[in-house]
Amino acid sequence: MAVGKDEVEIIKPRTDKRQYQRLVLKNSLQVLLISDPAADKCAASMNVSVGAFCDPVGLEGLAHFLEHMLFYASEKYPVEDSYLKYISEHGGMANAFTSSEHTNYYFDVNPDSFEEALDRFAQFFIKPLMSADATMREIKAVDSENQKNLLSDVWRLNQLRKHLSSEDHPYHKFSTGNWETLEVRPKAKGLDTRHELIKFYNEHYSSNLMHLVVYSKESVDKIQGLVENKFQDIRNTDRNHFRFPGQPCTSEHLQILVRAVPIKQGHKLRIGWPITPSIHHYKEAPGRYISHLIGHESEGSVFYILKTLGWATSLAAGEGDWTLDYSFFEVTVDLTDSGHEHMQDVVGLLFKYINLLQQSGASKWIFDELSAVCEVTFHYQDKVPPIDYVVTVATNMETYPPQDWLVGKSLPSNFSPEIIQMTLNELSPKTVRIFWESKQFEGKTDMVEPWYGTAYSIEKINESIIQDWILSAPEENLHLPAPNVFIPTDLPLKDAQEAKFPVLLRKSSYSTLWYKPDTMFSTPKAFVKIYFNCPLASSSPESEVLTDIFTRLLLDYLNEYAYYAQVAGLDYGINHTESGFEVTVVGYNHKLRILLETIFQKIAQFKVKPDRFSVIKEMVTKEYHNNKFLQPFQLAMYICSLILQDQTWPWMEELEVLPHLEAEDLAKFVPMMLSRTFLECYIAGNIESNEAGSMIQYIEDVFFEGSNPICQPLFPSQHLTNRVVKLEKGKNYVYSNQGLNPSDENSCLVHYIQVHRDDFLMNVKLQLLALIAKQPAFHQLRTVEQLGYITALLRRNDFGIHGVQFIIQSSVKGPKYIDLRVESFLRMFESKLYEMTSDQFKNNVNALIDMKLEKHKNLKEESGFYWREISDGTLKFDRREAEVAALRQLTQQELIDFFNENIKAGAPRKKTLSVRVYGSLHASELKEETSESAEPHIVHIDDIFSFRRSQPLYGSFKGGFVQMKL
Repeated sequence: MAVGKDEVEIIKPRTDKRQYQRLVLKNSLQVLLISDPAADKCAASMNVSVGAFCDPVGLEGLAHFLEHMLFYASEKYPVEDSYLKYISEHGGMANAFTSSEHTNYYFDVNPDSFEEALDRFAQFFIKPLMSADATMREIKAVDSENQKNLLSDVWRLNQLRKHLSSEDHPYHKFSTGNWETLEVRPKAKGLDTRHELIKFYNEHYSSNLMHLVVYSKESVDKIQGLVENKFQDIRNTDRNHFRFPGQPCTSEHLQILVRAVPIKQGHKLRIGWPITPSIHHYKEAPGRYISHLIGHESEGSVFYILKTLGWATSLAAGEGDWTLDYSFFEVTVDLTDSGHEHMQDVVGLLFKYINLLQQSGASKWIFDELSAVCEVTFHYQDKVPPIDYVVTVATNMETYPPQDWLVGKSLPSNFSPEIIQMTLNELSPKTVRIFWESKQFEGKTDMVEPWYGTAYSIEKINESIIQDWILSAPEENLHLPAPNVFIPTDLPLKDAQEAKFPVLLRKSSYSTLWYKPDTMFSTPKAFVKIYFNCPLASSSPESEVLTDIFTRLLLDYLNEYAYYAQVAGLDYGINHTESGFEVTVVGYNHKLRILLETIFQKIAQFKVKPDRFSVIKEMVTKEYHNNKFLQPFQLAMYICSLILQDQTWPWMEELEVLPHLEAEDLAKFVPMMLSRTFLECYIAGNIESNEAGSMIQYIEDVFFEGSNPICQPLFPSQHLTNRVVKLEKGKNYVYSNQGLNPSDENSCLVHYIQVHRDDFLMNVKLQLLALIAKQPAFHQLRTVEQLGYITALLRRNDFGIHGVQFIIQSSVKGPKYIDLRVESFLRMFESKLYEMTSDQFKNNVNALIDMKLEKHKNLKEESGFYWREISDGTLKFDRREAEVAALRQLTQQELIDFFNENIKAGAPRKKTLSVRVYGSLHASELKEETSESAEPHIVHIDDIFSFRRSQPLYGSFKGGFVQMKL
């Protein structure tokens, strides 16, 4: 029985047709029911108001460890990992995360399996099993998760900020946990970690500290019955909410300048202040108002001045860590080498702007404009996958009154100059904390943070020092932004003809335009993608780098103007691609054309500004250098692509040419690159066909018309193709290399099995096999064998060439051993596949059909799907329907035959590529591997490019649309 429904009206977007109902169960569990008859996935999220701040002293990471353990088994469902197996086999996914004050568990699944999935989920909170064996194994998984973070600057610097706080406050703690905190230290004190885990669960997890969101296609009444039945047995021990009053930082931790040594190249400045949490004034939104102004990038802003001086490449501002009791406002600046030399001036300029805001007071027109943008954003928000939605709402439930559970803090509506002024006054030199990161501090520090080993030093800075910095900062014209002309005011929906798939609206020697009006989402938004296919853009490592710098310079030139558009919900991007560059504009259609025309004018009139070239070149050089610090799994996947994809250049060669490139090289290169080009265009959304055609006509006029046109059409021989290496049947190719970062102990294996060129029937066989094998692979290789936290079986698609890949990152075992374990898993899986009943086979087929029939959630997602077809050249817009038809015809024997021929360990026609990256712990194994004599079916790749040149290639799908029947 429920205590009752609550009749409070929950504020929802005007365009939202879903039904919402608040419910409180007799055990005081607060629930929000969401009924969406259009849903093709159901989801749930449980937010528990217990997080890392509750960790007992000496058992750091216990709350996070408990989050891991609840996935294992329960009294009702005792088979280990059966929850994840059930979710995975029924088209869903599940995960969880632990933060300072709460832990969130969530999943989604196909609708016909929701009831049982929900029952399995509820058991987390009723009677979980935490066996001794599982406990020991999962401590290793937590340790592996921590291992992958040890060389991440984000994790390292976050912990340093925590470390420099009061030891009496839980903010100071290390929250992830590792082998030391969960096994070694407890054992030394005579503690049994499993016993402490169960004790923690029993003492902290109580239904009155939980908030549940359930999202289903059923009616609200039916969901209510389901929830009452499944969740009423969660124990209510009537725990008080855990609160941690007091401030993390005492005077000792304020007015400090901390110099820290990062892993990656680059200089970063983080200026922070403890402030009154804005959450107490979320309708007045002081934090949002202030971050809107300090983070602005238009003319007169802090960033604009820093950029003009050549001192910064990015600036972000806003509230970072916060609870109901404390909050930090932070400004993060990425500095150039020159900016690093002028750190004091950068801080001085920031305080000058804060003084300007403090003296001018809060401005009503700015608040009203911000409020108007937020209102349009809220009421015309895109639908997101249910799994993302339930997590957001469940997290909100802990913080906001029921009427604002969906809104959260996204609708500032009460202008209060006093509250804004109060927060502005808290951004004071008296309470500032400055963290300054740079490799240049190596060897100049005298302290080490204990958990991650970050080297740092501290200097106290008083108010008079900062006043000196303010006085010596350059005299620049800092001022407030102008009114935003991009805020949409005209939001009607246009009449759209029915169009199930994109149509080829126009075609010339200059361009093709694919067009799809919005008949699905009923939002006043549009999506535009213009792809410049330029053969010269990717003809060498030099041209690749120059194209990269060109696209970044364009964004740089546009920034102060187009930033207004971004604030108003009109997003844009200019990205370097494998054979040119692409322009994307997505958002409200009302003023989209204005922005689009400005972008293309900038491209047409492009001139190199030497000062900006130098800044961008410096930034690109650092980014390329920092590839040395990729996680081993990222490096292995990159190498795999380099081996398979023809006409790609390695970043090491690009890094080699970078120092020699100057502004005049780019000035010569851009006209040549643009001189021959072909535009592939896709326009979708709330735009009529004549508008779409006229946009492309405008672009063609700018680039191809006139007596001396910027561009000419490509010659037939110049149309670029995406070609992929065709591995030889029956061969196992192996590429082994040492990791690029000697400090990284982790190794990685990518074991790729290449199968076929895009074909509906083959696709569904591979997809079905991957669906069936995904969870058993995770269970065996991660849960049982504990090879590493990052363990995944994924499908892979290189321009229409399909396969599967195992990705395993490990500090426990070397890549060669892991390769053998993958083969061993495939032998074990073989028997499972043969033993599968016909009912199990049908259930898996139906789960995959449900996944394929899932509707796109919003225009951006739909456009991404169709653009992939266009850019790969496959143009199978009816892919999902055709693959469902193929699935319905598929027999179990056909699937087994497919496995035996293409995937099975030792299959004579099988084609595999193993990329092995050896971390420092396994470096000696690499030497052993290279000295071993080769086995007959194994081909060692010594040189990637010699190998690539010597292999046949699959035919490309690009350029085939001319023959298509339209």
